[in-house]
This record gives sequence, C-alpha cells and structure tokens, in this order.
Amino acid sequence: MHGEPPERELSDTPESLPEAAGDAVAAVLPEDSEPGEQPAKARSLAPLRMVFGAALQYPRQIGFALLALVITSAATLAIPWRFKVIVDEAFTSGASTDDIAHAFQYLLMIVVILGIGTALRFYYVSWLGERVVADIRLKVQNNLLRLSPGFYEVNSPKEISSRMTSDTAVIENVVGTTVSVALRNSLTAIGGIGLLIFLAPSLTLGLLIGIPLVIAPIVFFGRKIRNVSRSSQDRIADVGAYVTEVLSAMKIVQSFGQQQREGERFASVVEATFDTARRRILLRAAMTSVVILLVFGGVTLVMWRGAIAVTTGEISGGTITGFVITGGLVAGALGSLTEVYGDLLRGAGAASRLAELLEARPEIAAPARPERLPEPARGSLSFRNVTFRYPARPETAALKDFTLEIEPGETVAIVGPSGAGKSTIFQLVERFYDPQGGTIRMDGVPLTSADPADIRARLALVPQDGVLFSANARDNLRYGKWDATDEDIWQAARAANAETFLRALPQGLDTYLGEGGTQLSGGQQQRVAIARALLRDAPILLLDEATSALDAESEQLVQQALDGLMANRTTLVIAHRLATVRAADRIVVLEDGRIVEQGTHDALSKAGGLYARLASLQFTGAAA
Repeated sequence: MHGEPPERELSDTPESLPEAAGDAVAAVLPEDSEPGEQPAKARSLAPLRMVFGAALQYPRQIGFALLALVITSAATLAIPWRFKVIVDEAFTSGASTDDIAHAFQYLLMIVVILGIGTALRFYYVSWLGERVVADIRLKVQNNLLRLSPGFYEVNSPKEISSRMTSDTAVIENVVGTTVSVALRNSLTAIGGIGLLIFLAPSLTLGLLIGIPLVIAPIVFFGRKIRNVSRSSQDRIADVGAYVTEVLSAMKIVQSFGQQQREGERFASVVEATFDTARRRILLRAAMTSVVILLVFGGVTLVMWRGAIAVTTGEISGGTITGFVITGGLVAGALGSLTEVYGDLLRGAGAASRLAELLEARPEIAAPARPERLPEPARGSLSFRNVTFRYPARPETAALKDFTLEIEPGETVAIVGPSGAGKSTIFQLVERFYDPQGGTIRMDGVPLTSADPADIRARLALVPQDGVLFSANARDNLRYGKWDATDEDIWQAARAANAETFLRALPQGLDTYLGEGGTQLSGGQQQRVAIARALLRDAPILLLDEATSALDAESEQLVQQALDGLMANRTTLVIAHRLATVRAADRIVVLEDGRIVEQGTHDALSKAGGLYARLASLQFTGAAA
C-alpha cells in the first residue's frame, strides 16, 4: 500500500533489532513478483539514468532525504553502543538509580531521534518516488499524444497502458524504496563493521570470514528459486487468462452445455499452478533452513567465543552485548543489499520500456516552415496518383494510383465493398498518414507542406461508432470547439436531433455520460457525435456512416439536418447503406483501392456496374 511505509523501511526501529538476522534470511531469498509484473529486459543499470535525471530536478528534497538517512543510520548504530554502556555502567553493583536513569534517558533520546529521522526519510523518499513517477507519466503521455495512428498499429495500446501503470510502479519502488534501502544499509554496514572492529577486533575478524561462507550458497540457490518463481507467475497468468476467456464467453459455454468440460480444463490449469508453487515452496523451505542454520550457527559461535572472552576478562559484558546487536544489524544490512541489485535491474527494465515510449518520434510532423493554408477556407480537396500502404501491411496497397478532385461545397459519397479503401481516404485527408506516392492537396496546398494542426482544424469528423469520453455531456459536445457557449451547444444538439434526450438527462449538460458514453444508447451516442462535429463548424465534413446507429425515424430527422448543413460545406460521406447517399452530388465507387465508377445515383444505377449490383442487392433485400 502506498500509504504505509514498506516493511523493510521500518527496520530501523528498536523493536526490529532482535529480528535483524531473520531479516537477513528473508532479504536474500527472492520475493515472488506481483501477478502481471513483466520480467526486466534490461541487464544493465544504464536505463535508470533517465529516472535519476528526473529525480535530480528536486535537489532540496534529495538533500533532506540524505540528511535524514545519515541521521537514522547513525542513530541505529548508536543503539548497540548505548546498550554496551548500559550493561557496563548501569548494571554494575555500585550503580545508583540516577546512573540507571541517565543511561536509559540517553537511549530514549536516541530512539526519539531515530523515530523522527525515519519518518522524515520515509516522507522525502516516498515524495520523490511519487513525484518522479508523475513527471515520467506526464512526459510519456504528452509524447504519446504527438504520435501518429501508425504507431498504435504496431504498438498495442493495452501494452502501452501496462507500461504506464506496472512499469511506473516498479520505478516508484526503485526511487522511493530501493535506493533509500541501499544507501541506508550501505551506511549501516560500513559504520557497523567499524564499530565491530572497535569493540572486538578478534571477534570481528571471525565474523568477516564467515559472512562470505553464508552468502555464497544463498546466492547460488537463490537463482534457482528465482527461476521457479518466474515459472509460478507464468502459471498464475495462465489462470487469469483462462478465467477471462471463459467468463467473457459464458453465453456460448452455457448455450453449448460445456460447463463440465470447462471446469475440467480449469482444474488442470489450477493443478499445474499448484505443482509449480509446490516446487517453489519446497526450495524456499529448504533454503530457509540452510540460511537459518548458517546465520544462527555463526551467531552462536561468535557468542560462544565472546562468552569465553568475557569470562577471561578480555572484554566486558556490555561489549559482547553491543557486539551481538551490531552484528545483527550488519548481517541484516548485508542481506538486504544482496537483493538491491535485482530490484535495480527490474527498475532498469521498466525504465527502458518507458524510455522507448518517451523517445518515439511522430512520423507525421509539421515541416520546419509550414505553408499556410489560404484564408478564407474554400474546402477543396485533390488526390493525384495517390498510392498508400499501411505500415502494418506493407505488402498490400490500400489505395492504388488514386486520383480524385473534390470541389468546394461538393458532397461526395464513397462506396464500395469492405476493404476497398474508403476509410483510408479519411485517414489520409486528416494526415494521420502520408502516401508513399502521389500528392494530396487542401485548398491547393500539399498536405505534407502544411502543419497537421492547421489541416485538422478545417475538418469535422463523425466516426462510424460515436466515440465519447468519460466526461459530462457538455465536454463531449464541445470537444472540437472548447470555447463554445451553451447556446451554441444546444443549437448543434437541436440540429442533430439530440436536444430532447440531452435535456432529459438528470443534470442536463452536466450529466456524466460514463466510460465510453455508456449512459446513452448507441443511437444517442451517434447523435452526440454528430452534434460535436456540427459544433466544430469546419469547412470540410467527414461522415463515416454517420447514421448507422440510428433508428429509421431518427435517421430521417438527422439526415434532413445534415442535408441543410452540407449545403455550405465540402462533405465526404462513407456509406455502406446506399439509401443514405442517393442525393450526393457525386458517388465514387471503389474496389481494391481504385476508382471503378463515379457519377450520380441514377447514372450509376443505369450503368450496370458494381454500384448497380450493390444497389440491387440492398434495395431488393429491403423491399423483400
């Protein structure tokens, strides 16, 4: 949980000191990754430069965090020293109650300093973690908004969303916890070893010799456990994928009576997950027993040697007490450091994936000196010998030697079978892509010479499915003209036959429409999208099956409104239902990316070509 300090962050507190050796055991054993966490791809820490560069933008917070870090490390090491003094001075037969009080008062003062320092350190490192993640997310999102749609053909939006969530969570852990833990434990280990040498040089020498003997088998077997842990997470992912698949198709499962079979399939997936988990548990259990034997066996030997030294008068009882506590702190610190590198590698992998998004450059960008579109806008469009292939399908041409002249104010319908290239024309007009051959001009200016923002400012689009956002009705309607007044909004809604149901909403224009506009029916969503395009009041109107989701009565009313608005605009209409384009000034028939026919509805119907065949199928079927 983000609101609570990580458990390892609280190990400075006095209550955890007796558990230091146990912490060392837990620290060196690989922790299971969270479900859905992607394994780190990076094998170096170089990608973390981006993360630390972002953190360096806040030197004041870094300074406070480092100061608190030094204070807490010093206070941690002061505790065993204070215990030495207490045992040697306060527990002697000649000690007075005042001596005992003073000894413990100093210890309490150290504990207070430790508590305050730990709180300050946790606040500042957590603040840095959250702030760095927020900055990286903002930078990545701003860059993603600049990238052309072609980027999202080859990069899954779901995978990008995962990077923005799970990968940034890993980075937050690195900045807000891992680095702090590494620095704190390094200081504690270095200072603790120095204190051990000061307290008992001979015992310290034996301890330092024994540490590698403990760490070596832990590192060796730890790799095996990590591999099994990854396999276990893969099996857990299989369970999640299976559940999602079956639950999303529950109607089909029950319709075909396959509940028992799906239950058996799920049982096999669960058993495979259990078998992998069992192997992981056995390895961890065996590893834990070995580590406990090595760690506590070593501590026992050191205390044995220390007890002999106390009895012979070589060292005092307080010295051995301080030595054991300090040794536990050093062991815990060194144990924690063994996992830091793995955490940093995971962070580097996450940073590299985010850096890919941050460094991506838009294929469609404004030229260094964009040519201005003429004012006032005329609304003409020209396609000359255009050939285009989508980046994800370079072997297939969506348009082939396509030539079309569209005059200002003309209504042109584009029809043809699925895959003929109709939607591609819209994509090119909006300059989401550039053609590989030929030129496209708007009001005489080549699109590649103009600023894409200027081009799109002269376009209004109604997509086939009314795309709405998780916002209120007002913000969805004015999305293309943010400074529109409520009066302008209602006028556009009236023209799109959307006023009645919008006024009936519980809070009117302030009503939240839900994710993707789920509070509205499909036809209502489409009419909101039409009103949004009308409100933009652009000289060129792009209608991609704009009435496809409307019932017959609403379609007739909206079509009448659109007919009046098209009179002063250049309009391109993609249509599958040919009844909606009979009145177009010109109908362009596409097949396999080429124009095979063009003319009016009557002329094309009489020509007996592709359009006549399509019209015959639709109108005869409708009549039947």
